[in-house]
Amino acid sequence: MNIIITGKNVDLTDAIKARINEKITKLDKMFTKETNATVTLKKENGKDICEINIPVKGNLLRVSERQDNLFAAIDTATDKLERQIRKYKTKIRDNRIHTIMKNIAEGNFSNEDIAEEPIEINIVKKKQILLKPMDDEEACMQLDMIGHNFFIYENTNGQICVAYKRGDGNYGIIEPNVE
Repeated sequence: MNIIITGKNVDLTDAIKARINEKITKLDKMFTKETNATVTLKKENGKDICEINIPVKGNLLRVSERQDNLFAAIDTATDKLERQIRKYKTKIRDNRIHTIMKNIAEGNFSNEDIAEEPIEINIVKKKQILLKPMDDEEACMQLDMIGHNFFIYENTNGQICVAYKRGDGNYGIIEPNVE
């Protein structure tokens, strides 16, 4: 990542430049080498301001922090930027998963959809269950007894369904749409 540091009404000392480089290079792994990070330091009305702008694929990650101390402004701004980057990356990943799932549902899935960027899925446990035929009310009672958020069962029509506890305390049933 290329870091461009500018100052307005601020003396750019080696210590300030070193602090900015130290904080922003921690974020290097999230960007390409061609990415430019523009850091602008200002002093306005007795306050020190640190602004960081990073253009990313048509978007702009931008943070601005105003503090009494320039080093505190740099630290807080880079912490905010790191949170913003994580949020941006999560949003991209979630949108990507949504697009892949939509393509699968529509039958438009190809290997190129997953070749661009691998999605890390960490399965920590597998469990096998015995499906017992029961009605929806009995499934909800079982759900309460085991204390989980959901319960998988076979309904009286032989379909595999999921009973789940809703946020409002009621229950929901997910059953397959057989057309």
